[in-house]
Amino acid sequence: MKNKLDIFKNAPTLLDESEVQQLLAYCESLEDELVDLKFEKANNKELVMLDMLKEVVKSCAEIQKLEMEHERFGYPLPDYSEAIRSLKSYIYEMNRINKLRI
Repeated sequence: MKNKLDIFKNAPTLLDESEVQQLLAYCESLEDELVDLKFEKANNKELVMLDMLKEVVKSCAEIQKLEMEHERFGYPLPDYSEAIRSLKSYIYEMNRINKLRI
């Protein structure tokens, strides 16, 4: 699957447009639905891991976006310790629910 942000690499200013943001959010929701559908069909641990990794990557991308905005506007960088704790908690909870043995 092609990275959505690669499409806009030659025109990064378009990422600030609300319509583009809505489109990207819609794409992410469709990706999530696709993973859910695949999981329902197969119900195996590999798809659970894939879904979990996609969520972690999505969270990391959101953090990077926030960091870029803070640097762009000269705000002090946020403390990422809470985000790291949330990601860790999410991974452990998915591990417990799906018995992944991570």
